[in-house]
Amino acid sequence: MADKVVVVTGGGNGIGQQVVLELLRRGARVAAVDIRDDSLDQTVESAGAGDRLATYTIDITDRSATGGLPEKVIAAHGVVDGLINVAGIIQPFVRLNDLDYDVIERVINVNLYGTIHMVKAFLPYLLARPVAHLANVSSMGGFLPVPGQTIYGASKAAVRLMTEGLYSELLDTSVGVSVIFPGAVATDITGNSGVEVPGMDDVDQSKIRTTSPEDAARIILDGIESDDLHIYVGWDSKMMSLMTRVAPRRANHFISRQMKDLLSG
Repeated sequence: MADKVVVVTGGGNGIGQQVVLELLRRGARVAAVDIRDDSLDQTVESAGAGDRLATYTIDITDRSATGGLPEKVIAAHGVVDGLINVAGIIQPFVRLNDLDYDVIERVINVNLYGTIHMVKAFLPYLLARPVAHLANVSSMGGFLPVPGQTIYGASKAAVRLMTEGLYSELLDTSVGVSVIFPGAVATDITGNSGVEVPGMDDVDQSKIRTTSPEDAARIILDGIESDDLHIYVGWDSKMMSLMTRVAPRRANHFISRQMKDLLSG
């Protein structure tokens, strides 16, 4: 990562913010993208990286905004060597039958179309580099059906297949491709998604085994540097990936039991 220029979406909080900070620690120059100014300000304050960090406040669901971003990044950094799409939101914990269309569209627009917009905007520039990398964050929910997160899972499954398709399309190019599957990571994705989790007040948080955002960032960047196609973040993601392949029905029943108390209604 040293001296590479990497664009990171969701760079204002959670995993995305830690990916930005870890990239800087590894000597990269970073363009951090987020929808919120105040979140990006926190990233800048944490980084203290001078001219190696530039920030861009845009809505990735806005195709015209993402389309104009590469020129801004190149004006600041000269080139683009990598793109890591981290930005994403979850849905309210309700069944699909009870989910409003505006929520469905928002989740798909951010998670899927936002990722597509960024890929379409930056891929031509990545292809022009001698070595480059494209990484998209899917989710453990992208291969494991989670009740109450059906549309979120569908959007992340689409990101997975799109990324795997890109891997095949770009095999004979200079662009490496990775798809990332985080399990439970200790971030505020519920708050950032505007979602309340029913029953969480009664849950002993200390008993929930999660991966820290810092560890998640290190796992992600180690995987990218190793040119891994699939990057699993957390013991749960690795375990459930195996379980869904060996015993898919059992895996579905297991996660349904785990999520029963969080599914409202």
